[in-house]
Amino acid sequence: MKKILAFLFFFTSIYANAQIVFVKKFSNDTILKVAVVNFASDADVIVYQTKFKSEVGKNNGIWYFSEFGSDTKKHIFITPFASDANLKIYYTKFASEAGWKNKSKMKLME
Repeated sequence: MKKILAFLFFFTSIYANAQIVFVKKFSNDTILKVAVVNFASDADVIVYQTKFKSEVGKNNGIWYFSEFGSDTKKHIFITPFASDANLKIYYTKFASEAGWKNKSKMKLME
């Protein structure tokens, strides 16, 4: 029984802060506005977009984009203007490069 409870606690703690996001079509539906920037030096977080939910981490820049809003509490709107954004992201092709550059903005994705 203790092993089962430990497993459940471990499993739920992994996904409690998972970076599963849903992109909204309209900005008035969401609080968090995100801009994609062209240079890593301009970003608050470097994001690796995974194809598998099982690869997401605890607020470490590895994101899974869900097709369903019910999968996640993080709904974002992607704006073309960095000046309108709460969070600026840069996409990387390598999971090892993902992570926060501006740690003061980490709370936006918790």
